[in-house]
Amino acid sequence: MAPSLASILPTLFYVAFGLLFIALTIYVFTLIFLNAKILENFKSNREKVFEEYAKEKAARGQSSAGTGTEESGSKEAPYLIAGFFHPYCDAGGGGERVLWTAIRDIQQHYPHVMSIVYTGDTDVNKEQILEKVRSRFNIELDPTLVGFRFLKKRDWVEGSMWKQFTLIGQSFGSILLGWEALQHVIPDVWIDSMGYAFTYPAAKILGGCQVVAYVHYPTISSDMIGRVASRESSHNNASEVASSSVFTQLKLAYYKIFAVLYAIVGSFAHVVMTNSSWTKGHIDSIWKIKSTVVYPPCDTEAFKDFPLRGRERIVVSVAQFRPEKGHELQLDAMAQLLKDHPNYRQTKGVENPEAVQLVMVGSARNASDEARIQQLKDKGAKLGITDNVSFVVNASFSELKEWLARSKIGIHAMLDEHFGIGVVEYMASGLIPVAHNSAGPKMDIVQPFNNQPTGYLAAKPQEFADAIEKVLSASDEELLDIQLRARDSVQERFSEKVFEERFRKCMHEVLSRESLTIPGQKMFPHLASNETSPRT
Repeated sequence: MAPSLASILPTLFYVAFGLLFIALTIYVFTLIFLNAKILENFKSNREKVFEEYAKEKAARGQSSAGTGTEESGSKEAPYLIAGFFHPYCDAGGGGERVLWTAIRDIQQHYPHVMSIVYTGDTDVNKEQILEKVRSRFNIELDPTLVGFRFLKKRDWVEGSMWKQFTLIGQSFGSILLGWEALQHVIPDVWIDSMGYAFTYPAAKILGGCQVVAYVHYPTISSDMIGRVASRESSHNNASEVASSSVFTQLKLAYYKIFAVLYAIVGSFAHVVMTNSSWTKGHIDSIWKIKSTVVYPPCDTEAFKDFPLRGRERIVVSVAQFRPEKGHELQLDAMAQLLKDHPNYRQTKGVENPEAVQLVMVGSARNASDEARIQQLKDKGAKLGITDNVSFVVNASFSELKEWLARSKIGIHAMLDEHFGIGVVEYMASGLIPVAHNSAGPKMDIVQPFNNQPTGYLAAKPQEFADAIEKVLSASDEELLDIQLRARDSVQERFSEKVFEERFRKCMHEVLSRESLTIPGQKMFPHLASNETSPRT
């Protein structure tokens, strides 16, 4: 009797991934053999970085020597390179705030370090990127101590490139993109600030880099595997898969094999930071390590003086227009609120003091995000709530502050949001947060302060609608108590100052090394001599 297709598919699946694993192994060993060839251009690549530094210093009428700090004691030009692998550095989201705050901290405390950002944002230049950093995040950087290497293969990590087998496809794409980055220049410290763990073997084996990971979100997690096993439909588990037992078993095998590969590449990291308790739990479990929680920097100082009274009946949403951010759930919640309370509905041309407005503020990275915004507008029209919803795309930092100062409620509806900088900004700004009852907001942010609530958690449209109604119907005095507690809570735990202290503690060893070595070769022998003052 011939075996059925369903019975042989799992075997074929394991064979395919066995071949993939062999291919990755061959790739790693190929890097080892190519190492000598790559190193031939190593010094010239380094020289280009420092030549750019000297030229920009000269163009600005400054000496090429660094200014130095008390901590480093250095007054010479930088000699170490920290390479930040961040293909979407111009996206303007919470991950980018981590990137630029980290670079600013390095500039302030380690002036002997030159920061290089590997990015795929080829439609902008250095000046435009740094201007956006200033306007969006209120972060000032020394342009002479940061450089960019523009990558042309970013399409390989786009979700649109991998309609099927997205996890392994994007991971393979990150290997190609990481290879391109290393061809530009091999840094002394490879810092992955976006979660591309499959770049670690090449960075460590190829150039002998110290590998640092700041993990925002585990590429694979037990929660993802659990949702597939329970046949729950979600943005990363299509309904066609969830409704089929055969496809579910295949996807489970796929996820489990990928988790093994993810653990292998994760073992190449020297320093691992995670952005929340939820992320730490998953990374520690999969990579078999003990990572350090370094909460993302939140510019709580910029929002702490916003008035708490006199807020408008606005529910603001601050999040990039990505599929996992839960914008559709926000629209469903708004539709439910208006169904339960028709008096909150806005009619064009008619003034209604009870009307409630949902304002979605976020950045659009590419054409896919722009198309997603249009899909959200179409859904709003279908739900009949168009007049109660508006969109603010790619807002500047000043525009963002205006919305946070005016609004009464901040909504965040992403399932398993790894942290949730937007929720912290809500609380610092004096908004009442209504966030998804999972991961970062649940475990780290919307926590009781002095045994009293600081906001609301919800999971379903009705729960979000009910929480919004509680805020809208509460007295000013009731809201003031929550606002004050929420603001004090985030100021104490999530400020930029707290991030910089914890980040520096994790990074000090790799950024203050007196000399670095690569296989069989010492790079900076002069630094070990008495010609220069020691650095700590």
